[in-house]
Amino acid sequence: MGKPKKGPREKDLTSRYMSGGLDEDRVESQERFSPSHKARQQNKIERTAQMRAGEESGADIDTLPIGQVIQVHSRFSDVEHAGKTYLCEVRKTLRRISETQVVVGDRVRFRQAPLDGAQIARRAQGGPIVRGDMQTAIIEQVLPRATILLRADSFKAIEQHPIVANAKQMLIVASLRFPNVKWGLIDRMLIAAQSGGLKPILCINKIDLIDEAKSSEDRVDPRAAIAHYQSMGIALLSTSATSGVGLDELRATLTGIETVLAGHSGVGKSSLINAIQPTLDLRVGDISNFNNKGRHTTTSARRYPLDFGGAVIDTPGVKLFGLWGVTSENLQEYFPDVADGSAPTWRAESYERIAASLE
Repeated sequence: MGKPKKGPREKDLTSRYMSGGLDEDRVESQERFSPSHKARQQNKIERTAQMRAGEESGADIDTLPIGQVIQVHSRFSDVEHAGKTYLCEVRKTLRRISETQVVVGDRVRFRQAPLDGAQIARRAQGGPIVRGDMQTAIIEQVLPRATILLRADSFKAIEQHPIVANAKQMLIVASLRFPNVKWGLIDRMLIAAQSGGLKPILCINKIDLIDEAKSSEDRVDPRAAIAHYQSMGIALLSTSATSGVGLDELRATLTGIETVLAGHSGVGKSSLINAIQPTLDLRVGDISNFNNKGRHTTTSARRYPLDFGGAVIDTPGVKLFGLWGVTSENLQEYFPDVADGSAPTWRAESYERIAASLE
């Protein structure tokens, strides 16, 4: 007995769906792919990507120059190499096999190539016009990352969002007043830094307002909180961009190192960097009189070299910080004070809130 003949191929599934005649369960069962099939497809894509990259670059990828991504504008990136900045697009086949998109701090191999002028008239909607003399290139390879700062799209951690790659440390800036310090947000950022391989440094800004902070509606004594973080071995700076307190210590901490700046909107990240290197002239936002909350002035991560060595990567201010790769099972690793029973009430409550969000 021969094999049954295949039925006629469906030509217009959309029409059948709109008319109500489509059996969705049957279609789904017909379109399932086995794990082995998916693996073969992925391997084919990777081989194609490597072949095309080699053919189109005209040289072995290992011989291409290495640059560093300093800013990302949607599908385009600014890549710095040998004192020049290139406007780059990731090769399409590379985008298909990459687990994450290119981020600031990535080290990439690229080749110079013309890009479609109509496509790059603007890097992103509302973005700056590309200069006519700007050199363009194609990113052929993203080198392995030494560290990665990730956040989740929400507390439910459905998707990961890489923010910065290859930084050595993370300066977590919090202000005691205007806006008030958010100790729970600090705890989340400490976890994100440690889980991504970065050294966390807590910078308490507007330290000259500590007496006002103590008398605010927050029941956490800021002096006690600062002392507790220090007791756990967290590096800590106390600064004030207006009075100049702690700026020498901040400069020494940043010298010669790639540092990510992170914190709630309005805490003074840009003000602090402007204070130690005025030539950068980073935008500084006002504080809303309505709710004493900061306004966003940084809209995307960007790397800035420092005259005294090293660089800072400024990131947009955040109000929420979903954790990626952290579970309720390993959360206690980031709360040693909870594990040994020495945590004050506010830290124990912070642990419980984070644990609940991970369930």
